[in-house]
Amino acid sequence: MNTANKLTMARVILIPVFLLLLYLDFEFLYLGVTIKSTYLALAVFIIAALTDVADGVVARKRNQITDFGKFMDPLADKVLTFAAMLWFIEIGLMPAWLVLIVIIREFMVTGMRLVAVAKGRVIAATMSGKVKTVVTMLCLIAMFLPLTQWMIITCWALIGVTTVFSGIEYFVKNRDIMNLDK
Repeated sequence: MNTANKLTMARVILIPVFLLLLYLDFEFLYLGVTIKSTYLALAVFIIAALTDVADGVVARKRNQITDFGKFMDPLADKVLTFAAMLWFIEIGLMPAWLVLIVIIREFMVTGMRLVAVAKGRVIAATMSGKVKTVVTMLCLIAMFLPLTQWMIITCWALIGVTTVFSGIEYFVKNRDIMNLDK
């Protein structure tokens, strides 16, 4: 297994660790500082998010782009993101309607990519899709920190707007695949 794929697998393995730390909900004293499992979960989430950046860089730099990576990398991203979002729903920090918008967009773009593959075409990630991923990850990281209600709502808005915009862009740029231009 190449380095890029190992980084993707590390992210997959970190997802249950992230969830376990959230659900165990413990704290301990270390060198006079109280450390909560939520902050450990945040650290794991950040590491997992950084493996996404790292595996992309490594794959391109070392020409380690594989079918496994093409499949597993976006899947690992979605599972990591959804895990955090569902946690935030559970603790009342994120509305379910927002997560539903994100899920619908992901299913629609994935469906369109499957249709494209069946037609012999690959749909590359767009800049707006990359921006959506970065904004979503940064907002999720921020939501683990003590924020004002205004800041939380700003995170919701940023996630929602970038999700909808990037979804629309995918469909507009690739409407021919779905025969939407007729």
